[in-house]
Amino acid sequence: MSFILALDQGTSSSRSIIFDASGKMVGMAQREFRQIFPKPGWVEHDPREIWSTQRDTALEALAKAKLTAKDIAAIGITNQRETTIVWNRQTGEPIYNAIVWQDRRAEPTCAELRQQNLGAYVAQSTGLLIDAYFSATKLHWILEHVPQARALAQKGDLAFGTVDSWLIWQLTGGASHATDVSNASRTMMFNIQRNDWDHKILEMLNIPSSVLPQVLSSSAAFGETDASVFGQSIPIGGVAGDQQSALFGQACFEPGMAKNTYGTGCFMLMHTGHQFQQSANGLITTAAAQPDDVTRFALEGSIFIGGAVVQWLRDGLRAITSSTEVQPLAESVPDSGGVMFVPAFTGLGAPYWAPDARGTIVGLTRGTTVAHIARAALESIAFQSAALLQAMNRDVVAAGGVPVSELRVDGGACVNDLLMQIQADLLGIPVVRPAVIETTALGAAYLAGLQSGVYKNLQDLSGQWRVDRTFHPTLPSGQAQERMRRWEQAVRQATAA
Repeated sequence: MSFILALDQGTSSSRSIIFDASGKMVGMAQREFRQIFPKPGWVEHDPREIWSTQRDTALEALAKAKLTAKDIAAIGITNQRETTIVWNRQTGEPIYNAIVWQDRRAEPTCAELRQQNLGAYVAQSTGLLIDAYFSATKLHWILEHVPQARALAQKGDLAFGTVDSWLIWQLTGGASHATDVSNASRTMMFNIQRNDWDHKILEMLNIPSSVLPQVLSSSAAFGETDASVFGQSIPIGGVAGDQQSALFGQACFEPGMAKNTYGTGCFMLMHTGHQFQQSANGLITTAAAQPDDVTRFALEGSIFIGGAVVQWLRDGLRAITSSTEVQPLAESVPDSGGVMFVPAFTGLGAPYWAPDARGTIVGLTRGTTVAHIARAALESIAFQSAALLQAMNRDVVAAGGVPVSELRVDGGACVNDLLMQIQADLLGIPVVRPAVIETTALGAAYLAGLQSGVYKNLQDLSGQWRVDRTFHPTLPSGQAQERMRRWEQAVRQATAA
């Protein structure tokens, strides 16, 4: 029983990966599910599809690895964060679709909270800015707008959870309603300094505490799967939100270590140790994955549209038929020809926090081709990430630390060599891609492995991390600064309306 099953529930697909004790992948399955867009700025998922695709990929991964439940020491879960699900405790059925982290419908509620000058309190308690990105105002919207929701909540018949809680509930047959500190820290309802739900914020939004899950460390006993799911029960030993899980999977255990995940969005986290540090540069403070009861923090910057810009090129613009075509298309031109692409399809996240910004392409000429736009789209991912690291470094230096010296990268888009080289050129520091880029799933596996005894300690895990390739900057710093200046100018145009 030295194998670990990692459930990686993402924004556009559910994946299951089985790792052996050395961190090697021995089986994987993945399935996409529907993206639902009821109105502009609204993004939903069907919670039943989330569960069915996750369960089916787990069974498929076991079959591919020629393993059964008796071979699995533990299950680790990592998930898209902030996405909000509410279900009936009696029936187990969701009362509304999952409201996805990208969804902006709760912005009017956030504006009211800001007008009440509650921003400072929320930041001090939760580490977050008041924004519709987080779960609290999504939950408030469901309670206010779904028929009978508030009455059911007052009776104690509703359960709220981020996606990890929904999966735990399903896996355990409703026996466990739990989450971990990293996911709780993304709800805008959790005091990350006290590690407890914040009752003042709950009162502000009229959210009854009875709907909330139990909060555990990221490596803990979350329950056992119902025997009907995999044929026999398996302990759930690790849970972390996808970005904190990736930080853990990248073995960024020490203050000052940073990683960037290139997925649907991009998420940069820097470990800050046991110190709660607020940002003066548009970043948020979040709870890092906690393998024990000791509080750990990270600074984070979140980009709403990262790899999703490539999906837009494929599905919206129809410039490509497969995501794999974007690199050769972008490489067919030496540069973007002066085109700047700000993919603010759902506003801009950190460090700008401009919810009303909209996607903007500037610098078009008669000579502009789809290849220039494709290259500008790729560059937009790197520009946004560079702006994040610059903000992070300003916070670090102000606190008496030293700037980040290397950036560890992961996520699907990090296999794009052109993107990684552009990133290194803009940052002026090495960009390091590990041998296992599935670090989000790996982090969940590590947390479950610690709980189940497959691993002894963090030193065991640090020894497993291996480099695949390091991208060194080749662009003179002056040119990189000029390109960042032009990017910021394009951002100003995207936010001018």
